[in-house]
Amino acid sequence: MIKKKSVTNFFYKFLLIHLFIWTLVPALTNINLPLDTIEALAWGSNLDWGFNKHPPFSAFAVEIFYQIFGNQDWAYYFLSQLFIIISFFVVYKFSVEFFNNEKIGFLSVLLLEGIYFFNFTTPEFNVNVAQLPFWALSVYYTWRCIKYDKAIDYVFLGLFVGLGILSKYLFIYLVIGIKLVFIYFIKKGKRIKFSHYFIAGPITLIILLPHLIWLTENNYTTITYGLQRTGGVGDILDHFIYPLYFLAKQIGLLIPFVIMTSFLVKKNKFKINLKDEKLAFLILTIIVPIFFMLLTSIIMGAKIRTMWMTPFYLFAGTLIIYIFKSQINLKKLKNFVSVFLIFFFLSPLSYAYVSITQKDKRTDYPGKKISIEVQKEWEKKFTSKIKYVIGDEWLAGNLSYHLDSRPVWLPTNSFSVFGNEISIVNLNKEIYNSNLDIMISDKTPVRLVGSK
Repeated sequence: MIKKKSVTNFFYKFLLIHLFIWTLVPALTNINLPLDTIEALAWGSNLDWGFNKHPPFSAFAVEIFYQIFGNQDWAYYFLSQLFIIISFFVVYKFSVEFFNNEKIGFLSVLLLEGIYFFNFTTPEFNVNVAQLPFWALSVYYTWRCIKYDKAIDYVFLGLFVGLGILSKYLFIYLVIGIKLVFIYFIKKGKRIKFSHYFIAGPITLIILLPHLIWLTENNYTTITYGLQRTGGVGDILDHFIYPLYFLAKQIGLLIPFVIMTSFLVKKNKFKINLKDEKLAFLILTIIVPIFFMLLTSIIMGAKIRTMWMTPFYLFAGTLIIYIFKSQINLKKLKNFVSVFLIFFFLSPLSYAYVSITQKDKRTDYPGKKISIEVQKEWEKKFTSKIKYVIGDEWLAGNLSYHLDSRPVWLPTNSFSVFGNEISIVNLNKEIYNSNLDIMISDKTPVRLVGSK
């Protein structure tokens, strides 16, 4: 079907088409950016080494793009897709090295279009998407460390693990798998230079140090939030019901992936050789993190939200191809390609249909229109620019993003009032007398504060 010398060209074309489609479709069909992206932009306007819900990397990423593109919605869909195609590239690079075959490496990525984490949900740049490149790179450099034992690979492993944890704490589940990889291969007789044991870990800690300091200074608020989000209702049945929900959801979301796989393999026959080191590597970096998520749900009675599993399936295509590699005929892929194309184009069409026909989504919020009205109300009373916007990440965050002055977002507990004056807490006790409360919804009003 594809000549060997053309595989890489086809792969790059696939990446560009994916990037183009998934940037264009949400840009044309959404009125407003999604919730998590607005939230990250709110944090980005007031950068710190952590926030009440998550560590800081997603905020850093969107703020860089804001400084380049401003409040152009398409730029943040583009940002999200950059993270996706970088991840795809790393999966391809890993799979080509793993199989020593470019076609199989390409197929390992194409199969991922059967998992909605890598298409339908990707327009919303959030902490789950932010993890993806670092998850893929951490697995890739773990493989290189085991295979080549070069110091530079341990440097990159420590770097990408650190950035992954700065994206979301759930990255630690992959770290568990990586630790088990090294234990497994050392027990199998793999020789690792003694000094290499002290490279990756310290680099990760150095990257995390500013955030760890921030955590201690802010009463570990991010960890507390995460634990609250996973909690059930405190019933003993939570330890049984939520794990079953978790398993059912994983099976459901993998159905398109399984359908695509069925058109790739001739027979559903395979043998599992537990002494196979390559298979062990894949199991420890793919299956084990998922298993530990299930174990968390069982032990804590925790509700594992489906979107949290976004990075866990990045190498699912590689694993399934390795298991069924003897059943794949690379010369007869016509049916697989047809099914792939159906899913590849059905997903953006479905997204566009939902975006256009359903009118009660966050992406239908008239953020820009409201910001224009708010600006007019402000200008009726003041000539100064709006410097701060205080409120929740959604309502106030939209104002921070859409208003031309790009006011800094602050949480509701960040100010105190003295008559007609307002003092911003933790900002040198500056006093401002130009402030205005705007009731955007039936919630607590958003407070605007002008420059001095």
